[in-house]
Amino acid sequence: MKIELHEIPVRKVAEGFIDDPNIGCRGYGGRLNIRPVYQREFVYSNEQRDKVILTVTNNFPLNVMYWVRSDDGTFEMLDGQQRTISICQYVAGTFSLGYKSFRTLTDTEREQILNYRLMIYICEGTDKEKLDWFEVINTAGEKLTKQEALNAIYACTWLTDAKKYFSKPYCPAQVQYGKYMSGKPIRQDFLEAALKWIADRDGLKAVESYMDAQKQNRTPDAAGLWQYFVDVFAWVQATFPTYRANMKGLPWGIFYNKHGAKTWNADELEEKISRLLKDDEVTKKSGIYEYLLSGDESKLSLRKFSDGIKQTAYERQGGICPDCEKHFELEEMEADHVTPWSKGGKTTLENCQMRCKACNRIKGNK
Repeated sequence: MKIELHEIPVRKVAEGFIDDPNIGCRGYGGRLNIRPVYQREFVYSNEQRDKVILTVTNNFPLNVMYWVRSDDGTFEMLDGQQRTISICQYVAGTFSLGYKSFRTLTDTEREQILNYRLMIYICEGTDKEKLDWFEVINTAGEKLTKQEALNAIYACTWLTDAKKYFSKPYCPAQVQYGKYMSGKPIRQDFLEAALKWIADRDGLKAVESYMDAQKQNRTPDAAGLWQYFVDVFAWVQATFPTYRANMKGLPWGIFYNKHGAKTWNADELEEKISRLLKDDEVTKKSGIYEYLLSGDESKLSLRKFSDGIKQTAYERQGGICPDCEKHFELEEMEADHVTPWSKGGKTTLENCQMRCKACNRIKGNK
């Protein structure tokens, strides 16, 4: 890869700056694509953004940036998007620093900013070389998430369309179903979840396999992914119509793939949810939904017997397992409910008995 260092003043980089979701984010007189498809959305906090401007106004050195020159003479931002957008937004009057906007500065102050020279390495090479170099230089600042890195590798028309649904601020996924999702759209958390779910539906072991298929097949848009996502939450809202905060961040797509074809009675489920939420034995309330769908009690993280209760029960039994009637050391035994939790049993000394590990494994829910 060919790499050359250039000093380019803010005046030229900010020329013609535009940041429009329908057009893109461009500067340098329209010749610089500041946010290529493999780049993330703007994620700097206000404090980080302000520090960039303070660095420039104090004429302190700013970390180098990297552009890639295309065959047609235009450029793509390889590294430095957050700093570049911070500077361009300030010059464009998008935000103020303290009580001072760019327009209220003196002529001298404005010229100092516009003449500030950015240190930019301009690179030329193949797509693979660009992406490899992008991975190398992504070692500081706001690191890429795994999904952002995958976006770089599988950039295509389909991915650009998918990001409209899942990756923009106030995107459809966030507006319609954000209360069920954890993370942030601009960090690709919503897109990552949707891809994991649909890959699971298709029997694929990795998100990469699904993304690669869309790129290789030249899938024109992400309508199929979005429709699947909508179907997931149509099922969630029909099955569990009462929303609760502990529903946030659950792998709803995985639940839908496994249990969506079954018939569920929403009223009966609601009654069970209400009862389980009040049950002190259930320590993981968010696991209620998967338990009701699968019947797996381990999802509830039921209360466990304390070491003190185990010791007392062991002494009470004289170390004898009630099933095989053999003697064991304490560490060779496990605490068990005499009356199972599913039949109303509580995690108390009165309801505790020690069984040898072999007998306890075969006891089940008798």
